[in-house]
Amino acid sequence: MYEHEYEEIVLPALLRAARKVYGGAIRTALVKAGYDDIPKNGIFVLGAVARSGAPLRGIIQHLGMSKQAAGQLVDTLVARGYLDREVDEQDRRRLTITLSERGRAAAQVSRATVERIDAALLKHVGRERLAHTRATLLALIDLEQR
Repeated sequence: MYEHEYEEIVLPALLRAARKVYGGAIRTALVKAGYDDIPKNGIFVLGAVARSGAPLRGIIQHLGMSKQAAGQLVDTLVARGYLDREVDEQDRRRLTITLSERGRAAAQVSRATVERIDAALLKHVGRERLAHTRATLLALIDLEQR
């Protein structure tokens, strides 16, 4: 496809197709590694906890799902051995969610897959174009926060 033809494709369609590249590769790698029971949005939760230990409330907010749906997702991830849930020592009314050994391993498979795709993309388009893409996506995200 010629570069001028890309201008005719709306940005949301390009974003969706690009997301599928990552999502499909991650799902394939997870299945191949024996993690075929991670529910939809589960790897996002595992990755967010792995990267930053982010509070579950923030992760749920970012996913845009109801508390009930998020609770069911967490319950499933705990039941399948990806997350550990414990009572917070400082506030007994709160629960702390951490990655189990299985969850850390699945998150690592996902991260390695993302790094592999990122490296291929960098090789294909170069550092400057990739940096521009990241800046554009961050600006788009920033529009929602205004």
